[in-house]
Amino acid sequence: MKNKLILTLLLFVSIIHAQEQKQSYSFSLQQALEHALKNNYSIINADRDIEAAKKKKWETTTIGLPHIEGNVNYLNNFKIQQNQFTVNGQTSTLEFGNYNSMDASLKLSQLIFDGSYLVGLQSARTYLKISENAKVKTNQEIREIVINSYGNVLLADESIGILEKNKTILEKTVFETQQTYNNGLIEEENVEQFQITLASVKSSLENVKRQKKIALNMLKLVLGIELEEQLTLTDNLNSLAQNNVDLAILKEEFKVENNIDYQIGKNVEESNRLLLKLEKSKALPSLGASVNFGSNTFGSRFTMFNGDQRWYNYSNLGIGLNVPIFSSLGRSARTQQAKIALEQSKTELKETEQKLKLQFEKSKSDYEYSIEQLSTSKSNLNLAERIEGKQEIKFKEGLSSSFDLTKAQEQLYDAQQKYLQSLLDVINKRASLEKLTNKN
Repeated sequence: MKNKLILTLLLFVSIIHAQEQKQSYSFSLQQALEHALKNNYSIINADRDIEAAKKKKWETTTIGLPHIEGNVNYLNNFKIQQNQFTVNGQTSTLEFGNYNSMDASLKLSQLIFDGSYLVGLQSARTYLKISENAKVKTNQEIREIVINSYGNVLLADESIGILEKNKTILEKTVFETQQTYNNGLIEEENVEQFQITLASVKSSLENVKRQKKIALNMLKLVLGIELEEQLTLTDNLNSLAQNNVDLAILKEEFKVENNIDYQIGKNVEESNRLLLKLEKSKALPSLGASVNFGSNTFGSRFTMFNGDQRWYNYSNLGIGLNVPIFSSLGRSARTQQAKIALEQSKTELKETEQKLKLQFEKSKSDYEYSIEQLSTSKSNLNLAERIEGKQEIKFKEGLSSSFDLTKAQEQLYDAQQKYLQSLLDVINKRASLEKLTNKN
């Protein structure tokens, strides 16, 4: 019995432990993009918007389909209306109606023609297209954010590695300089100079560690991952940047029609065109028909559901024609407003087209410049490393001061960060360019 109790407790503890364990993820950039396009919160809601638009389209379609309505009405006259009549000098009182009455009916109605309904069907299709384009735009924006966020985490990782290395070298330099000073071979200012640089590097290191945590949580958020769960990135910043260097992209022709913002502008123009068509259609007549089948019964007592209760059937067919004749020029005013809105959307689309062309030229220039900067910053880093190495040798041999070495070290640290930033810029600038050209 005791063994069974122990086993039960162990099983219970293992279940609780399993529930407390958080899921861990390991993504390359491509895997992160695929995960985000399925699990990002905005994308999930964009999919729901499309489903809602499909339902809205069907709702509009059903307006022109047959409709059946059933009605049951019961009326209890607890005080019946009375009236008096005088015949041959004698006054009589008569009651009009029954104490109980019930009516059951079935109505079939069908819209035969309505210009507004036909425009409504076209508008529903356009509304669905707008939702689909909004989903495409959301996908593109999330893709760009994932690339930027993924790169920011890698940048923080690389910065931490470099700062850790710089910190280790500086700590050794401070120690050796301190020993040299203790032996009376150099002035204390040399030690203090390196201590200032070391303190600055330590501060930068702690700041980058905090920034990495924030960047990682930002990436988790856009991926649709709980912030408490583990996420590991498998790509390397340098290799990722090299893979994004592609000069052939700069020679490709920009087709503004492929840009999602231009397509959304076309949606707006189409919506306003349909709005104008709708206002015009309101001047057309509408025609509908309905068929009614019903039965009613009456009684002084509530005997409606008795087997011998008598019911009286009735039926009718109705056709309704509504012809707009005069609206005090109200329809004309609404039509003119719709025309103005359509012209405005055409102008806005033209402006969007010109802006996109300008953005493409700028984005292409930025991408080309980022590639050039990557090559320049790499060369500058190599030069800075050589200069710093020479200054370190000169300082140890007593041929230069700690100020000269510190200046060379700061120049090296700056070159290191600029090189890392140039790697990230290549990745981000290409993502921006591909967003404009609608490339995934």
